[in-house]
Amino acid sequence: MSNELDSAPNYIKIAVDLIMLLEQNDVPAEDVLAALEIVKSDFEMKLPQSTD
Repeated sequence: MSNELDSAPNYIKIAVDLIMLLEQNDVPAEDVLAALEIVKSDFEMKLPQSTD
């Protein structure tokens, strides 16, 4: 990783790693976007619930 990426926030590092993985495996953009919706939904459910 470059020096800039070393000092980047963790979520940026994760995004870069995911992009590289998906691009190296030639995953179609449509499949990536559909999978990301599922991943986002799954991780949103893992967030602590507010007590409003």
